[in-house]
Amino acid sequence: MVALGSVCVASAQDSLRLLPSGLKLSGSADVYYKYNFNGNATDNKTSFTNSHNSFELGMVSLKLEHSFKNVSMVADVGFGKRAGEFSYNDAGKSEIAIKQLNISYAASDKVKFTIGSYATHVGYELVDAYANRNYSMSYMFSYGPFFHTGVKADFSLGNFSAMLGVFNPTDLKSASFTDHKYIGAQFAYVKDGPVKAYLNYIGGKDTFDIRNDQIDAVVTYAINSKFSLGYNGTYSTYSNDLGNWYGSALYLNYDPVEKFGLTFRTEYFSDKDKLKVFTSTDELANGGDVWSFTLSGNYRIGGFTLVPEFRLDHASEKIFSKKDLPKGQTANVLLAAIYKF
Repeated sequence: MVALGSVCVASAQDSLRLLPSGLKLSGSADVYYKYNFNGNATDNKTSFTNSHNSFELGMVSLKLEHSFKNVSMVADVGFGKRAGEFSYNDAGKSEIAIKQLNISYAASDKVKFTIGSYATHVGYELVDAYANRNYSMSYMFSYGPFFHTGVKADFSLGNFSAMLGVFNPTDLKSASFTDHKYIGAQFAYVKDGPVKAYLNYIGGKDTFDIRNDQIDAVVTYAINSKFSLGYNGTYSTYSNDLGNWYGSALYLNYDPVEKFGLTFRTEYFSDKDKLKVFTSTDELANGGDVWSFTLSGNYRIGGFTLVPEFRLDHASEKIFSKKDLPKGQTANVLLAAIYKF
């Protein structure tokens, strides 16, 4: 028995040696319950929380990272409704999505080239629930780009950084049916300290031969160990006289103790040209705007975070409904559980 045990241990050790050294595995999972006070799921005009009075599965993510000398790889796969919405353009529209798949080459400590698919550089919020302090998403995240597929170069410039890339049209991993490409860029102030600032751009012709240009700014400020601020502003314009949409959001973060924090997000979203939120209001000559207010708690134990949240959205027109009656505002509460390892 001792000999047999020794053989088993040796065999297990040999199998572990088959794994590449330096391989990093991480992941996350999120689930939630949401109740809408208008009594429907159609009031939700943003991403990932389209439900009412229902327990819902968000997304399971598994991420592999590996590097050898100056070459590295990232493979990030998501499973669930959140993943399906994130990769809405993928063939088959399944609930399994490649969120990121890219290979990088560091030509020096100041220049790195990356080819593949990666999350967008535009905006403040991210697709992974654990990376946001609010569980529900902003309008700017929901109607901006989710990811890009192409090649980019990142430059480290001391207190600053920059990125320049060429991509497929927004949110497309494959684009053989079109010759159009987008240009993406970022210039950032990243000096160690309380303030970080990012100026982002994405622009090009989409698959309908319409040019879209979006400029986006993100600023974060850590006042002290308990208070911090975040700001996101974005402006997106379209050719062929289609018009524009824009938004602005402020995030107030307060962490009185290590295990608990609060975040209040206030967002203004203008869609006067009926490009995004107000596309269904056929009876209106023009679109409108939305104010959204979200208060979220974050109770943290290790990799686990519990997020109770209250959200109120107020629109200039009656784009919400209660028992089939048009309403100008909607409110909901949700409780989300998130785990990251």
